[in-house]
Amino acid sequence: MTLQLKNIGALLALTVLLSACGTNTVKEIKNTTTQTLSTISEKTNIGNNPRDPLEGFNRTMFSFNDAIDQAILKPVAKAYQTVTPSFVQTGIGNFFGNIGDVWTAVNNLLQGRVADGVTDVMRVAVNSTFGLGGLIDIGSAAGMPKHREDFGQTLGTWGVKSGPYLVLPVFGPSTLRDAIVTPIDLKGDLWSYTTPVYVRNTGTVLRLVDKRASVLDAGNLIEEAALDKYVFIRDAYLQRRASQIKPDEE
Repeated sequence: MTLQLKNIGALLALTVLLSACGTNTVKEIKNTTTQTLSTISEKTNIGNNPRDPLEGFNRTMFSFNDAIDQAILKPVAKAYQTVTPSFVQTGIGNFFGNIGDVWTAVNNLLQGRVADGVTDVMRVAVNSTFGLGGLIDIGSAAGMPKHREDFGQTLGTWGVKSGPYLVLPVFGPSTLRDAIVTPIDLKGDLWSYTTPVYVRNTGTVLRLVDKRASVLDAGNLIEEAALDKYVFIRDAYLQRRASQIKPDEE
């Protein structure tokens, strides 16, 4: 697939539109999201243990996800890693990473980090043209660092609290705030607009397997070292997620 300029333009146009609406739009989105979080918290009695009040549910969902991973995803990722040359794996990772840079650019601009957003746009332009559609990461070699931003981080930057830890089916570790905006992040992914559908579905599976293969060693280390795998992953995720929000939300 080649990046569709109209989709990139649409996302960047959305950024410009939101920016043009000014502070009132940001406050409106922030207030709406915060009110939604508060309503959910009140209805589900969340708040007694703000870090992980839904641990019972989360552990059940974690076990469900882990069972799928151990039975299907991990074996497929191992086979993929074994039969696929490393340079091909690198190219696949770069390709999907280049697509992801578009949504990252949108979120950096929405967060007011204009310099980072411009860098992201330049990365996409350079890698898409001179990097064979993103297969080669020329941008990093040229001094344009890669960023990873999503709409949950954008809301965190705007001051929306993360809410409690939440494990989603299939998607895995998250927070209440990030879970609510997951559909927005999915819509912000240019790959979701790829046609025909079978190409999109095939690419989505390939992307998932490649991503899982890239963390096989880390997963093995966790399984060997962690006394409680659930607690280890939860604490590591929450700590890393908090560090991704600037300024700190906590």
